[in-house]
Amino acid sequence: MPQDTTGMIFDIQSYSVHDGPGCRTNVFFVGCPLQCRWCANPESWAVKKHLLFAERSCKWDQGCTACRDACPNGSLKFNDQGKPCVDWAICNKCETIECSEVCAAHALKQCVRFLTVDDLMKILMRDFPNWGSNGGVTFSGGEPLLHHEFLDQVLQRCRKEQMHTAIETSGFASPEVFKKIFRNLNFAFIDVKNMDDEMHKWGTGVSNKPILNNIATLAHADWWRGRLVLRQPTIHGYNDSTENAKRLIEFMNENGLFEINLLRFHRMGGTKWEQLGKVYEYNDHGDMPEERMLALQELYLDNDIACYIGEDTPF
Repeated sequence: MPQDTTGMIFDIQSYSVHDGPGCRTNVFFVGCPLQCRWCANPESWAVKKHLLFAERSCKWDQGCTACRDACPNGSLKFNDQGKPCVDWAICNKCETIECSEVCAAHALKQCVRFLTVDDLMKILMRDFPNWGSNGGVTFSGGEPLLHHEFLDQVLQRCRKEQMHTAIETSGFASPEVFKKIFRNLNFAFIDVKNMDDEMHKWGTGVSNKPILNNIATLAHADWWRGRLVLRQPTIHGYNDSTENAKRLIEFMNENGLFEINLLRFHRMGGTKWEQLGKVYEYNDHGDMPEERMLALQELYLDNDIACYIGEDTPF
């Protein structure tokens, strides 16, 4: 098995307790075929090095000029007082991101780490003693299935080390890739953003058909090692209607699925849109009233589907 396959990672978080059973290490891949209008991790979209500019961390007002000559492409502009700003039309074409290497304040941050299979396994083996008997590793993103060759090698190594493996995925992948990755997984959260295909395209940029087909195939397969929980980021005015819930309930009943996690809409990723030079359109809408979340939960429960709100999924 080749060991020089490289994965593109934007974050690794230890001691997570909400993304699978027990204490876990979360590995976040860059790259996503979906571009959800409410995305909390927009820095994960591009499958290449790219920049985040955290303007509030910049020390220009303290006389710092470290980045003034660092950009070879002229994407960093400076006003008369010496305050920098980014010309994103130029910056988004850059794949070297030299400016991030000179910024001691980390206002200019490069989003991608390149890790080999061995690199990542060293990190997981480091964390392994801290997981306890029920913990493990969760692969998230972005979309981990985009990196299926790398991920498949990592999962095989995890299995040899008897590590519990989980995934958080959109499910948007070819059936072949989906099947290959799930053969070595123990747990999965798969998002279903909207049951209406046109609304799904509007919100995410892609059809829901490959996602639903993969879920249905998995539900009817002999996935003896795994537990599947569907998940919906619940957004007022987009997918919180009773009609959408009834269609999802029907789909779940048809495929023998009985667990769903309704996530509350939040804006914790809003500043990242700004730091990427993007406009976040959900700044002032999408909030879910608590009574509506409870009403949706009741609808699922009335149809014999276990429905968990927020971080209440039992592991």
